[in-house]
Amino acid sequence: MQKSKADAHGSSPEAVRVIKKYPNRRLYDTDTSSYITLAEVKSLVMDNEHFVVRDAKTNEDLTRSILLQIILEEETAGVPIFTEQVLANIIRFYGHAMQDFMGAYLEKNVQIFMDLQAKMAEQSKGLNPEVWKQFMNVQSPMMQGMMGTYLEQSRSAFTQMQEQMQKNSEQMLAAFGLKR
Repeated sequence: MQKSKADAHGSSPEAVRVIKKYPNRRLYDTDTSSYITLAEVKSLVMDNEHFVVRDAKTNEDLTRSILLQIILEEETAGVPIFTEQVLANIIRFYGHAMQDFMGAYLEKNVQIFMDLQAKMAEQSKGLNPEVWKQFMNVQSPMMQGMMGTYLEQSRSAFTQMQEQMQKNSEQMLAAFGLKR
């Protein structure tokens, strides 16, 4: 089960691992009392470890910039997830009235997709790589059902986003004494 964003930022009872970033760009893991690499931070992400990266001098939270740095390295190292068009569209949302909604929509969709991936992994336990490859290449009814569920959940997330936008618009108009 995936942890929420709130859990990753310290609201869970679990201790959050603290990594300090020093001016020399080195990362220091306070749990292991040793310097670690960006690849090791990526391993923490992959292992669902709760951590925060803090500037050693100012204590500023640098977690997002470290995660973005990992994404940048992954995007330039192999087969990228994001096309130029997707990146351009994401950039266009910055400063736009829809920015908050877009972030929430993407977060929900990625979580839905991660849940789907976990379900598929659970159902495929014991399959060797060749059988798994054949399974993925064949549009089996089960695969179609799972993708249909994903698309339905994605549509639901979008509908929720639209409803929230409408509610916010109505509240804003009401605040100005205007009714729709």
